[in-house]
Amino acid sequence: MELRHLRHFVALAEERNFTRAADRELIVQSGLSSSVRALEREVGAELFVRGSRPVRLTAEGTALLPAARRALEAAEAARQAVQDVRGLLSGHLRIGTYPVNPRLLPLPALLVAFARAHPALDVSVRQFPGTDLAARVTDGELDCALFDQIGPPPPGLRALPLVAEELQVAVPATHPLATRTSLTLADLADEPFVETDPAWTTRRRTDAAFTEAAVPRRVVCEVADWQLLRDLVEAGLGIALAPPTQLTPRAGDPDTLRLIPLTGTRLERHLALVLPTPASPAATHFATHLTTWRPTPHDAPQATPEMP
Repeated sequence: MELRHLRHFVALAEERNFTRAADRELIVQSGLSSSVRALEREVGAELFVRGSRPVRLTAEGTALLPAARRALEAAEAARQAVQDVRGLLSGHLRIGTYPVNPRLLPLPALLVAFARAHPALDVSVRQFPGTDLAARVTDGELDCALFDQIGPPPPGLRALPLVAEELQVAVPATHPLATRTSLTLADLADEPFVETDPAWTTRRRTDAAFTEAAVPRRVVCEVADWQLLRDLVEAGLGIALAPPTQLTPRAGDPDTLRLIPLTGTRLERHLALVLPTPASPAATHFATHLTTWRPTPHDAPQATPEMP
């Protein structure tokens, strides 16, 4: 069983599309198909459902995928063990994240500094909802992930806390509550709310807080973009509980939003790096980088667009 066959199999399983998987592996589609067929002959079973769009794994393929990822990780660890003797970090680091505003964590600058410190290492970053990320680290699709881990991490994973941010009540400047210096959940009863997608960890935290306090509320709109949430609150559709770093006004726009602290209930999102135990050498180095990094003028990219 050749490692390249396993690598091509994993690429197709993750991309679920022959064109994208072939591009990822820098081979032609016919070469990818031949590699997958060779692996199927080796294991004695079809690994993909023929003719399915998007590409789907068979039961045998689903069973093979975690083992294939572990085999590739073991091969990478062996190669890295040799590189460690030479003081060179190489291979591939796959980082998952949900949208993080640079005001909370300067992720673009952190990644630039890490990449420059380890030029032989390929770093890729993919965005997913926070509720998906732990599972993707567990099954080996990602080497580590940055997100708001609610509760203890699943078995086999550990969470390295990085930063925390309190949620505040966002209201239009013309709202009757805008003059208040603080608010409780009871003050917000039956107010119309603009909320984030139910899959987002901030939404799970706010839902749990209102349920625990037995305070009713009306969610009139759900969005999957912080800027849109801000725009809808400013327009008067409803109020929101949100992290302040995600509600920065657009350049040149007047700031017609008021952020009011919440009292009686502490609502925070906690950004952590979640990684397996043991983690890959690259993920371990990245964890150290996150906790020891100090910015320099050369670390920042030429332009740092804010994430939504």
